[in-house]
Amino acid sequence: MMRIVPAVDIRGGRCVNLVQGDYDRETVFSNDPVAQARQWQAQGAELVHIVDLDGAKNGQVCVHEQLSALADANVSFEIGGGIRTVCELQEIIELGASRVILGTAAHRDPNFLHDAATRFPGRVVAGIDAKAGKVALDGWLDVTETDAVEFARRVEEAGAARIIYTDILSDGMMKGPNLRAILAVAKAVHIPVTASGGISSLEDIHRLRAFEIEGVDEVIVGRALYLRTFTLAEAIQAAQGPT
Repeated sequence: MMRIVPAVDIRGGRCVNLVQGDYDRETVFSNDPVAQARQWQAQGAELVHIVDLDGAKNGQVCVHEQLSALADANVSFEIGGGIRTVCELQEIIELGASRVILGTAAHRDPNFLHDAATRFPGRVVAGIDAKAGKVALDGWLDVTETDAVEFARRVEEAGAARIIYTDILSDGMMKGPNLRAILAVAKAVHIPVTASGGISSLEDIHRLRAFEIEGVDEVIVGRALYLRTFTLAEAIQAAQGPT
């Protein structure tokens, strides 16, 4: 059954949203990311997607305090952004993360992804952020020549438990997800895929449900929830109810 995962993107200690990953196109939705995550949980979220935008850009995790507060509040969360070492990954898991997302580090050091996945089975997820089909790194500032579908195959081989696929050109645009790209990644691998980027309507969620047979079993929703285009309860119902 498909799961809706609300996003809490943190920059400068605040809950924000960027358009197409552009740090100059930021909207602040809350000054308290922990309270926001707790709110999503209270509204039915089983898991909250935390992105450390400062960490992704700078290569060092910047949200330890918030993660500790989330754990104290018994909020189930996954976290990505700036995780570059096994020590840092272990520290984040010890802080209470259900899953840890490796993106830039997984691309630059496949052995790191393999070692992390072996050490923490089922807890290490590969984040594939793609712009026009090419993998982007360092908070989406560095677009490589690596094909996203081929990279998906590589991270599965390295041991990733799941792929979170984000289409950068769709993210924050409120014009719908890149269904073709999501399906291509899902068809290329045998591990579950989380779709992210561009979810703007309940109909988008209904469309993604058709991909469940290919392994797309989670959808990350951010801006649409913050703009109150629909409620989290409505999104959960769309993900679980009849199409």
